[in-house]
Amino acid sequence: LLRHTKEFAEAEIVRSRDPAVLGELDVVIDVGGVYKPETNRFDHHQREFDEVFGHGFVTKLSSAGLVYKHFGKQIVASVLGFEEDDSRTTKIYLKVYKSFIEAVDGIDNGIDQFESDKPPRYQSSTNLSARVSKLNPAWNEDWSSDALRTRFDCAMALTGSEFMDSVTYFGKNWLPGRQYVMEALTSRHQVHPSGEIIKLSHFCPWKEHLHELEEEEGVDPPIKYCLYEDEKGNWRIQCVSVTPGSFQNRRSLPAAWRGMRDAELDAISGIEGCIFVHAGGFIGGNKTLEGATKMAYKALEIE
Repeated sequence: LLRHTKEFAEAEIVRSRDPAVLGELDVVIDVGGVYKPETNRFDHHQREFDEVFGHGFVTKLSSAGLVYKHFGKQIVASVLGFEEDDSRTTKIYLKVYKSFIEAVDGIDNGIDQFESDKPPRYQSSTNLSARVSKLNPAWNEDWSSDALRTRFDCAMALTGSEFMDSVTYFGKNWLPGRQYVMEALTSRHQVHPSGEIIKLSHFCPWKEHLHELEEEEGVDPPIKYCLYEDEKGNWRIQCVSVTPGSFQNRRSLPAAWRGMRDAELDAISGIEGCIFVHAGGFIGGNKTLEGATKMAYKALEIE
C-alpha cells in the first residue's frame, strides 16, 4: 500500500524484528509493539490495542487496516487521479475498506465472520489471507532467509495487485454505475404505477447502489424487480435482495414459473418470448423489453 504514496513510493522493504533495526526505519508495520501514527509505527499486537476504522465499522484493525486508515485516501486519490478532498475519493476509500480491507482485519485478528456458535455450513480456503498463507514454504521445503524473502515478495505482489484491482474496479467501473441506477429510480413510476420496478437504460453493477439510494432517497415501497438488457440483447428481470449480498429476495418470481423455459414458460405465464426463470426464482429472461416488463407486472400480482 505505502508504495502507492508519494512519500514511500521508492521505499526499501526491510524484514526484521530487531528493535535496533526497527528504530532506524521510517515506517514500521506489524512488528515493534507500538501504534503511534505520528511516528509511522503501525503494530496491532499490543494487549491494549482496540483501534477501529471508524465510519460505522467496528472490526478491530490489523496493521493493514491501520496503514489504510491513515494513508488510504491518499492512495485512492493517487490511483484514480482524484483530489483527496473529492467526494468520490471518500466514497471509494470507504468502499474498498468494506469490500477488501475489513476482511483482512477480521481474519488477522481471529474475528468470526458470523455471530453464531454454530459451525460454518462450508469452508472457504480461497480468501486473500488463505492465498497468502499458501505462499509459505511447506514444512519439508527450504526455510532459509533467502527463500522466505522470495516468497514474501511474491505475497507482497499478490496482495498489492489485488488491492489495486479493487480500487480500480470501484473507482472506474462500480462508481460510474450509480448515475444509471439513480436515473432508473427517478423514472420508476413510468415503468409501473407502484414504483416497485426499475428499468436500467444501461447495464451496470446496480444492487448496492440501489440499496444505498433507496435509503438516501427514502424510497417507499422498496423496489422489487430490476429490468435490464443483457449482453445478447435479451432482457432480464432480476429480483432485489433483502440486503446487499443476501440470497433472500424481497419478492421472488412466481413459484409456478421457476425452472421453466421457452414455450413451456410462455404457456404457464401467458407471456410470449420467455426464455427462462431460474429454479431459485431470483432471475428470469425474455426476448424483449415488453415481455420482461409483462413478467414483472404479473409477478407483482401473483401471490
